[in-house]
Amino acid sequence: MNLLTKINDNMSGFSKGQKLIANFITEHYDKAAFMTASKLGTTVGVSESTVVRFATELGYDGYPKMQKAMQEMIRDKLTSVQRIEVTKSRLSGSDVLSSVLNQDIEKIRRTLEETSKDDFANAVKAIAKAKTIYIFAVRSSAALASFLGYYYSLIFDRVKVVSNYGETEIYENLFRISEDDVIIGISFPRYSNAAVKAMTFAKRRGAKVIAITDSMTSPLCSLSDYILIAKSDMASVVDSLVAPLSMINALIVATVIELDGQVEQTFGRLESIWEEYDVYRSKSEEEGN
Repeated sequence: MNLLTKINDNMSGFSKGQKLIANFITEHYDKAAFMTASKLGTTVGVSESTVVRFATELGYDGYPKMQKAMQEMIRDKLTSVQRIEVTKSRLSGSDVLSSVLNQDIEKIRRTLEETSKDDFANAVKAIAKAKTIYIFAVRSSAALASFLGYYYSLIFDRVKVVSNYGETEIYENLFRISEDDVIIGISFPRYSNAAVKAMTFAKRRGAKVIAITDSMTSPLCSLSDYILIAKSDMASVVDSLVAPLSMINALIVATVIELDGQVEQTFGRLESIWEEYDVYRSKSEEEGN
């Protein structure tokens, strides 16, 4: 149940202090989402313990769980300017390098906890069997599609990366998709309308649909056969793509294992080409310098 719905349903039973908290969250949840329990209490004029009890009364296992619920509500609604303001308020005066890296570590940990191992395994099998693999992502997520497309293009004959977000271009790039194919859609807050349209089109054509996204509330999830959750909820002007990239790394490795020996032959031929055309520096050249 949405946090605001919970507050509305319980409003009549709240104490005076709890009503102050409830009203502030209802009107300013975008600010409350990044306040500590102590800060929220000070802002509305109640004790920190009252804030913690308020969260518990709403059914949350402590204040951090309620805070996460508030952050879930706003993660796809903040504008770039609002993201900058939030980042400055959270990180100003702190060790930014340590803070950002530790947040990324936490996102990888949460990704490992929340992604379905069954969906991951089934997604790999569907990719390995697909006639054509379509990879769709736009804006900042396009970098992930490019990385995944690069490696899959070395492994498979038919891989198509689609990064257009004009409606006409989407359908032109996907019009051949069929039930023999797979589409991997990648989108994170703020969610792309183009990704939703592309995956809707692919699903109607019978293709297997795989989503790489940050939450089960993502609009991509209802369209997908397999959902790969990768946390990316940093409230910053920069989208954190560390956990999504780790997910993609795992997907590539698992695909190689699933193909069981076929990839070695492919990369053997590639190594011959790379050596013939002097693609990489040799050890002798490095020692000579």
